[in-house]
Amino acid sequence: MDDSKDGGPSAASSTRPYLIRALHEWCTDNGFTPYIAVHVDRTVQVPLEYVSNNEIVLNVGFDATSNLDLGNELIVFKARFGGVAREIQVPVDHVVAIYARENGQGMAFPPPTPEESAAAPRPAAAPRGLRLASDADGEPTKPEASPVMTPPPEDDDPGAGPSGGRPALKRIK
Repeated sequence: MDDSKDGGPSAASSTRPYLIRALHEWCTDNGFTPYIAVHVDRTVQVPLEYVSNNEIVLNVGFDATSNLDLGNELIVFKARFGGVAREIQVPVDHVVAIYARENGQGMAFPPPTPEESAAAPRPAAAPRGLRLASDADGEPTKPEASPVMTPPPEDDDPGAGPSGGRPALKRIK
């Protein structure tokens, strides 16, 4: 018998979008800046020049975004990169972490499996000036520059991770 028809385990929706929204709200309510770490592949629409090792870190605070929609399938918003407004689309299953920039508290998620990435629909044609994270053959592209969207390291920053520039993710129980 198919579990999805009788309300069994496969009928339940993913908890990931709900947890992302809850932690986003927690960050906002406490005056923290919510950041998401995203696994980038061909289904993610972000500026490739900011991608490093198939990952990008995005500030999803209300001050850094416009028209932010934390949906169940997609996170969609507009943000400025180097002064240029860009439309961002991130499948929720590609969010690998959400955390507060100031103290690193948040939650990590498993990256998408190759099957999930292959089955995900490709976003609609990108607006002018945006490129998808793959070339025409479906092979990932390698950006030449790879700046990270985290603030520069500060002396005595208690949230700084081992590299000094990016807060370490801390487990919340």
